[in-house]
Amino acid sequence: MTIIITGGAGFIGSNFIFYMMKKYPDYRIICLDKLTYAGNLSTLTPVMNKPNFRFVKMDICDRKAVYHLFEEEHPDIVVNFAAESHVDRSIKNPEIFLETNVIGTSVLMDACRIYGILRYHQISTDEVYGDLPLDRPDLFFTEKTPLRPSSPYSSSKAGADLLAGAYCRTYGLPVTISRCSNNYGPYQFPEKLIPLTLQKALANQPIPVYGDGKNIRDWLYVEDHCRAIDLILQKGKPGEIYNIGGHNEMANMDIVKLILRELGKPESLITHVPDRKGHDRRYAIDPTKIHKDLGWMPETKLPQGIKKTIHWYLEHQDWWMGLKNS
Repeated sequence: MTIIITGGAGFIGSNFIFYMMKKYPDYRIICLDKLTYAGNLSTLTPVMNKPNFRFVKMDICDRKAVYHLFEEEHPDIVVNFAAESHVDRSIKNPEIFLETNVIGTSVLMDACRIYGILRYHQISTDEVYGDLPLDRPDLFFTEKTPLRPSSPYSSSKAGADLLAGAYCRTYGLPVTISRCSNNYGPYQFPEKLIPLTLQKALANQPIPVYGDGKNIRDWLYVEDHCRAIDLILQKGKPGEIYNIGGHNEMANMDIVKLILRELGKPESLITHVPDRKGHDRRYAIDPTKIHKDLGWMPETKLPQGIKKTIHWYLEHQDWWMGLKNS
């Protein structure tokens, strides 16, 4: 089995490569990554010299290069993690998000359509659903929740999802889509909340928290996410969407305080900053479908996952210290 994993030098993509190479040592894994600011080639050092691994520096919007790679490798499966994903950056520069997240997705699916594929899997996000009110804890996102994205980033991901669904219906491309909640764990770029809080706390620097800090997210440990994607590839039905949630809802402020307690740092480091434009209040995923259909459930509770993540960042400061000013 040959799998192309795009965006594999990024956070979730690299974790998925490690997971798949450990579980399926006979698979051939090709990592395609443009190596933008969030892609770090050093992340892949543990697998770079493996005989069944190949790294290719490439932009998924480069149609000629993508087609050439498909001709060379004849992949069986494509898993598309490649995306511009930081909301703040999308507000400042929406265009690059449309190029990578929509045009790039179409190029990949055209290659799959022309050269043949067993499965194309699109990695998406719960942010395509918009947000939920803080005073309705009974409400959750399901696969049938209407798309109501709030930012240029989530709009571009929603567009890619719709395009993937259209390729499935129009061309019969065997597409699956997964929409996950907020991931955390090893190798996450330092601009995200948990690693940013960790690095600021370790340096005894002010920790920025948007607005009142009451925005709630559902947190998913990255290894649990990798298991879910693997199950979708093995057992998921083409044309289906699967929500992947961690059953770990917590407000941003409480996440920051949890990390500070674990590190023995004072809450006085917390600094409130002006809220993000269009900031979603609450995300909450109902993963009933993937549980019933594929047997997946998250295994990592948030306090346990935070401890594992803190331990990893403490043990790998050489990895993130060079990235924090990117």
